[in-house]
Amino acid sequence: MTGAVFVHPHGLCESDDVGPGTRVWAFAHVLAGAVIGADCNICDHVFVESGARIGDRVTVKNAVLVWDLVTVEDDVFLGPNMVFTNDFRPRAEVKKTRDALTPTLIRRGATIGANATIVAGVIVGEYAFVAAGAVVVRDVPAYALVAGNPGRALGWVCACGERLDSQLRCVACSKAYKPAADTDGLCETAPAAVSTPAGVSTPAGGSMPSAVSVP
Repeated sequence: MTGAVFVHPHGLCESDDVGPGTRVWAFAHVLAGAVIGADCNICDHVFVESGARIGDRVTVKNAVLVWDLVTVEDDVFLGPNMVFTNDFRPRAEVKKTRDALTPTLIRRGATIGANATIVAGVIVGEYAFVAAGAVVVRDVPAYALVAGNPGRALGWVCACGERLDSQLRCVACSKAYKPAADTDGLCETAPAAVSTPAGVSTPAGGSMPSAVSVP
């Protein structure tokens, strides 16, 4: 490794592809062939397998397991003891090649809560929020809040992490959202203009769907 990568004396980082500013703490193990970006925090007892890819500024809390074919984009939070999988039907006596495993994708800015399980093959959308202990078996739309077993969508969250109101607005930071085209998720609306000419209304964003479900 090159650059300002910190590895605790009791941590083990065998990968040569770790970005500057990343910290690998005690009893974490990063295998050769894993990719980790810049300014990440890899906390105690984390395991990152060969073939896993973690972006920049990702927080990986204690005892998280990141397996081969899991891709985590930038600015994601992985809560303590959450776990990924990459095999739908594991058997100790059945030895599988890599092409028999199933990839998983966590999009930019998403949060995965403590003790959540992400079953292989799902996509967690941008800035989605998976609650603690949830078991995610289907794709999660961007900005959706998912909880329970199996995970079900309960509403929407802002990029800042606060719940959105019925008009898809954040009372904490005043951002507004609308349904995204061609997806089940949301996207941020353009900021309101400072002044509005007479006869022209300012966009108010989308409205909360009557029912929210994970596809």
